[in-house]
Amino acid sequence: MTTEPSKWNVTDIPDQTGRTAVVTGANSGLGIATVQALAGAGAHVVLAVRDPKRGEAAAAGVRGSVEVRRLDLADLASVREFAGSWRGDLDLLVNNAGVMNVPESATKDGFEMQFGTNHLGHFALTNLLLPHITDRVVTVSSGAHKMPGTPYIHFDNLNLAGEYAPMTAYSQSKLANLLFTLELQRRLAESGSSVRALAAHPGYAATNLQSHDASALRRALMWASNRVVAQDSKAGALPTLYAAVQDLPGASYVGPDGLGEMRGAPTLVGRSPAASDPAAARRLWTVSEELTGVAFPQPVPVSA
Repeated sequence: MTTEPSKWNVTDIPDQTGRTAVVTGANSGLGIATVQALAGAGAHVVLAVRDPKRGEAAAAGVRGSVEVRRLDLADLASVREFAGSWRGDLDLLVNNAGVMNVPESATKDGFEMQFGTNHLGHFALTNLLLPHITDRVVTVSSGAHKMPGTPYIHFDNLNLAGEYAPMTAYSQSKLANLLFTLELQRRLAESGSSVRALAAHPGYAATNLQSHDASALRRALMWASNRVVAQDSKAGALPTLYAAVQDLPGASYVGPDGLGEMRGAPTLVGRSPAASDPAAARRLWTVSEELTGVAFPQPVPVSA
């Protein structure tokens, strides 16, 4: 009788001793689960959070080497301050923070909140930190990048002014995460860097993210689904962790292996045609540089 091989989990994370990681949005949900796993494997992990008090409370429950630093991705001045204070090497950046289906609002710089936080904030942070990064950047996207209705980047109206819909804005921001990863990997390879850009999505994980939905009906439905269908945040963090520590090609996209990629063990998954469009990825990059004032820094190649 043969035994089915066990599925990948946190016990398969290689020793991370001597490595440093930054995890954005790290005080709850997928973020704190990612921190716990990396710190538990020996990494020094920086919790990059909007509210340091909440970050400290979360960090207090983590076994391992951690610290808390303030970062508000909805404020480019905060992003610049965080990156400007960084010293030394950074092995891993996990772009995990995000907002989902929130009512129409704007970042401090005037960008639509979901696009500004989920994409532009991480775009600026990654490029500002890139000269310090030695291994990889993992950006958390979502299956919502291919929701019904064929999400696309609204280049003529990125803020969705006059046509805002929470789910449309969220889908656009998650599609932007994948296009960002695609173009970042292209630029890294072209520059001769061995740093890799990867993406992951958690499937359906029960986190605080759903509690801020603009629709009371959707909040109620997701409250119920979180208790019946969703996996917990530790399981939801596995694709991110897999992308963070496994030897995968640049631009890989990791998600759960279960039905509809809703739950399960991490594996390489597909993306929509819109998320695989190199022309759109280059156009989004150019627009993002113009909006944030942050450009690709041409990192010094790192020997393999």
